[in-house]
Amino acid sequence: MTAERNAIPLILTAIGSVVLTVGALWYYGYLHFAKPEDSRLLAEFTMLKTVAGEDIRLSLEPAKQVAQCVDGVLVLFDTEQKGLAGVLVDERKHAVRCAGEQTPQVTQ
Repeated sequence: MTAERNAIPLILTAIGSVVLTVGALWYYGYLHFAKPEDSRLLAEFTMLKTVAGEDIRLSLEPAKQVAQCVDGVLVLFDTEQKGLAGVLVDERKHAVRCAGEQTPQVTQ
């Protein structure tokens, strides 16, 4: 003779276990819920080096960022998210300078 089991306690136990596991992971820092304001990287870029006699193929579609020279530093503005801007830096966090504009000098 088979006895029917009540599935509600099993379902509640499974849901509770998932909630407690997520809560414990979040509390100890193994789980992070990212927010848009937490993002610092605007986009990743790669420099293509030109070599004499070698063709470079580029996409015809432009990037979603626009660069502008501000106070001698190359600043990127995102065209999709208004108000989002960033400074272009290298892997050591050095700002990329603009060649066409003079860098402000400290006056003594």
